[in-house]
Amino acid sequence: MPRNGRRQLITATLVVGTLTAAAACSDPTAGQDASGNTTITVALAANPQMKTAESLISDFEKKNPGIKVKFTTLPENDLRPAVTKDVATKAGQYDVAMIGSYEVPIWAKNGWIVPLDDYVAKDTAWDSNDVLQPIKDIVSADGKLYAAPFYGSSSFLFYRKDLARKAGVTIPQKPTWEQVAAAAAKMDDKKDGVSGICLRGLPGWGQNLASLTTVINTFGGRWFDEQWHPQLTSPETEKAVQFYVDLLRSHGQQDAAKDGWEGCLQQITQGKTAMWYDDTVFAGSALQQATSQVKNNLGFALAPVEKTQASGWLWSWGLGITQSSQHKDAAWKFISWATSKDYIKLAGAKAGWDSVPPGSRTSTYSIPEYQTAAKSYADLTLKSINTANPKQPTVKPVPYSGVQYVQIPEFTDIGDYVSQQIAGAISGTQSVKQALKKSQSYTEGVVKKAGYLN
Repeated sequence: MPRNGRRQLITATLVVGTLTAAAACSDPTAGQDASGNTTITVALAANPQMKTAESLISDFEKKNPGIKVKFTTLPENDLRPAVTKDVATKAGQYDVAMIGSYEVPIWAKNGWIVPLDDYVAKDTAWDSNDVLQPIKDIVSADGKLYAAPFYGSSSFLFYRKDLARKAGVTIPQKPTWEQVAAAAAKMDDKKDGVSGICLRGLPGWGQNLASLTTVINTFGGRWFDEQWHPQLTSPETEKAVQFYVDLLRSHGQQDAAKDGWEGCLQQITQGKTAMWYDDTVFAGSALQQATSQVKNNLGFALAPVEKTQASGWLWSWGLGITQSSQHKDAAWKFISWATSKDYIKLAGAKAGWDSVPPGSRTSTYSIPEYQTAAKSYADLTLKSINTANPKQPTVKPVPYSGVQYVQIPEFTDIGDYVSQQIAGAISGTQSVKQALKKSQSYTEGVVKKAGYLN
């Protein structure tokens, strides 16, 4: 275990103004209008499943008279700093925060979010036993649930079956990265404006590094050895990064360094790429948004591997109650509604079964309508979630937890820096060796300062 550094937050400077902010939210009537209605503010990531929840909020307000919900919806790269600043300073702007599984243990340790066990125990209809165990585990800390999973996910490969047939290639259900690269070369059709594959190139620890880290893992690389020495210039890591960059530069989408999952989702649905490696949660959205030709030919396969048996990541966006909220009971009522069995049925009936949040509840996978809508990817999603191993994501032992991230507070700083260097290699402004040499040096400096290394 690292020493004091693990308890340090890179964004410590955000605490400026804490006393003023705390005083501003100390009024118990805050958030109430003249009629005595309570308004809770919910911070959400701007992805398709969250937008569905926002569109269905009238159902919650009808069932909970006296509670109004205000949404703040932000892109993922903007949501994290905005919510982190709010909870770190106890400003009380948000009652409910959508937080990723990376943040949950860190925020719980800092006392920024409250444990949900008492609420869950009293709310028997919520049915904690129905939540998939791997997902429940990653939104818990010290045996306590700190965020209710809105959805759970892993990663897998999307591909065009018609383009594969045309190119004379077969995508197995469990492909290797070498097989994927060979298929991308054959399916690449620049004359028709179709890239062989789309991969995240956009900087951000939750953007290009999410995909890339799973490639590093399965090639046998790792972020740190057991003594917390950075391993970004190891032969295994360099081989994985060079592979990823070469694949994108040779057969990926144009200007790949500007695309995150949003760009690749658009590429696949509009028929501009033959394959896409990304989050399982986007399967429903891809089918829902795709042109008819793409929809009728979209196939799925497990995350590509090299040396490991599995390589899919493990993630959950969960809803947590901020410690600074003045309306914690109302906040739980919203969370209970948005993460319940009934909500999943409501989302399916009102917005379409491809719009329901997947990977959170076992019962979702026994709903006949969902089984029909998700037949091409439901089983692969569950298999991907259940085979992900955040405790041992790669070949060699690691001192950290996390598949596509390292669950230490400093990783937001390290990851964002490294992702910028990788984007530079993708865009051609520097070599992979140069990018990794800079990344190694920077990461070593951060972990030394934080006390992980002597």
